[in-house]
Amino acid sequence: MKLTAWAFKRMDNKKTKFATLIVILLIVAVFPLFFKDYGLNMICKAMFNILLALGLNIIVGYCGLCDLGFAAKFAVGAYTTGILINSFQWNFWLTLPVSIVFSIVAAVIFGAPTLKLRSDYLAIVTLGFAEIVRITARNLKITGSASGLNGISRPSLFGIRLTTFTHWFYVYLGLVIIFIFISYRVRHSRFGRALAFIKEDEDAAQAMGVNTTLYKLYAYIIGAILGGVAGSFYAVQMTSISPSSFDFTRSVNILLAVILGGMGKIPGVIVGGAFLIIFPEVIRDVPYIGDMRMLFFGILLVIVMITRPQGLWPDRRHRR
Repeated sequence: MKLTAWAFKRMDNKKTKFATLIVILLIVAVFPLFFKDYGLNMICKAMFNILLALGLNIIVGYCGLCDLGFAAKFAVGAYTTGILINSFQWNFWLTLPVSIVFSIVAAVIFGAPTLKLRSDYLAIVTLGFAEIVRITARNLKITGSASGLNGISRPSLFGIRLTTFTHWFYVYLGLVIIFIFISYRVRHSRFGRALAFIKEDEDAAQAMGVNTTLYKLYAYIIGAILGGVAGSFYAVQMTSISPSSFDFTRSVNILLAVILGGMGKIPGVIVGGAFLIIFPEVIRDVPYIGDMRMLFFGILLVIVMITRPQGLWPDRRHRR
């Protein structure tokens, strides 16, 4: 009887969560009816930041790796798409598989020899990887050198050319749903449990027969794929990219979104990614604060980290 009651309770919880998710998606889907171009632009930026944070969450939140160069992963996707469209006149949708392949190759080249490192050493190597990608893009002719790639044509979807913020709002909303689904499937799979084991105690996981280096490489590849796909869409939405778009500051902001929201927790990462973009804009016009909004924002982040070191929406186990 107790087992039956527990099963029904768990089923009800799943139904409640699913119904809540549907309601949230319906509310978000009607945002274009209430927001003008400026508001939709901010929301699109927030959703793009959420995409990057979800990708990094696979690496940092699930596996516990310290990655300070995630901007390089979406730079690979952005430049792949930009080069194929500008130099070879490819259709955007055909560039996505190539972007994924290049993201995998880059992840294997830089991840395979370095993922045996831990903590600070791994962080330094990932930072070096990001700088290698940025400096390479800055000095190659095919990437447009320091000025980058300009005039990247925007794609069409179902016969509609994606030119307005409303179009990109629904594109990014669809991508966020896909990324959330992938993140959820990874977390609740055997692979995800192995990553959680590695994150909690890598030595114990290795002693139990888990190939920690291989699993970390898989997490690195999945994160790189999500970052590369997001970068491809970034390139065609912005129509121009340059090496300055993928600097160290961008990597730190993505990592901050994951840490602020709650590492390993999908809703937390979403909240963190949206908060970092929207909150500074909300306080822009507040008297006496707007001119110093970034200082005020930094102080607020420090307060949040002191009062909630596990993030705004931490994992239940960490919350306990």
